[in-house]
Amino acid sequence: MKAANPTWSLYIIEASDASLYTGITTDVDRRFEEHLNCQKGAKYFNGRSPVKVVYREDGHTRSSASRREAEIKKLSRQAKAALIISQC
Repeated sequence: MKAANPTWSLYIIEASDASLYTGITTDVDRRFEEHLNCQKGAKYFNGRSPVKVVYREDGHTRSSASRREAEIKKLSRQAKAALIISQC
């Protein structure tokens, strides 16, 4: 029997240089740890460290998470900051 489709999440991580990294995953906590401790983390974190997850959207399909990630990556830093604040 085929396993149910996992729920995907979009996340934004604040880096040690105060930049923002956007990604998608089925497990935000696991992915953060990979960015922090493993070679499985994004190349983005070579030379900087992930500090904390500052934003997340849960309940996406793989497709909708990818589309939303692309939308967010096009936003200005100011628009991303407003998005993060709106979740608080």
